[in-house]
Amino acid sequence: MRLLLVEDDDRVAAALSAVLAKHGFDVTHARSGEEALRALLPAQGPSYGCVLLDLGLPDQDGFEVCSRIRRRTSTPVIMVTARSDVRSRIHGLNLGADDYVVKPYDTGELLARIHAVGRRPPLRPGAESAAPGSAGGAGADERPPSGSLRLGPVDIELPTRRVMVSGEPIALTRKEFDLLALLAQRPGVVFRREQIISEVWRTSWEGTGRTLEVHVASLRSKLRMPSLIETVRGVGYRLVVPAV
Repeated sequence: MRLLLVEDDDRVAAALSAVLAKHGFDVTHARSGEEALRALLPAQGPSYGCVLLDLGLPDQDGFEVCSRIRRRTSTPVIMVTARSDVRSRIHGLNLGADDYVVKPYDTGELLARIHAVGRRPPLRPGAESAAPGSAGGAGADERPPSGSLRLGPVDIELPTRRVMVSGEPIALTRKEFDLLALLAQRPGVVFRREQIISEVWRTSWEGTGRTLEVHVASLRSKLRMPSLIETVRGVGYRLVVPAV
């Protein structure tokens, strides 16, 4: 896999690049946001399988760089940063990052996450955003011919990966949609954390559990329905069909 490493500290970049190269990755190092954005232009050669993005860049904040990357490409982005607060995690995921790794990290953790995002099928441009369809009073198990799921005011269009709540389009990231779609296809059923991680992240690595919690929190916030996804303590999560 070809990786773009966006890191302004040359010593950190050199050490990480050496480790990644030993594991078969072809690494390109960008020291600023603008350099990273130029490297992602189609004319610069073969596309990248993943972007490792530090947030503390010299020319602009990494969050802005992520937003600009997401507007022009669906290349997976993993934020690699020392910012460990939940608000930063949620903000990064809302901007379209596929994952968020906090420094200092275990190299095995980072490699597992790179492989996880690399196994996902590519998105069509704009497929992460929200969309049409009208929410109505259809039952939780109704599946119209279009391939959509209607859960009270929530309308999930599976083929186009679009979501609406009470007629309002909701923009979700790739994994947020995958998580919501998984739970929505069996409303009321409790999904074990391990099962969700396996099906959405395609990995059994235990450390992904924290990322799952952040994605659940982000979904509750974006959909403005905190009770839609219920935490079953010690087990996992289930989707509770809201009243119309």
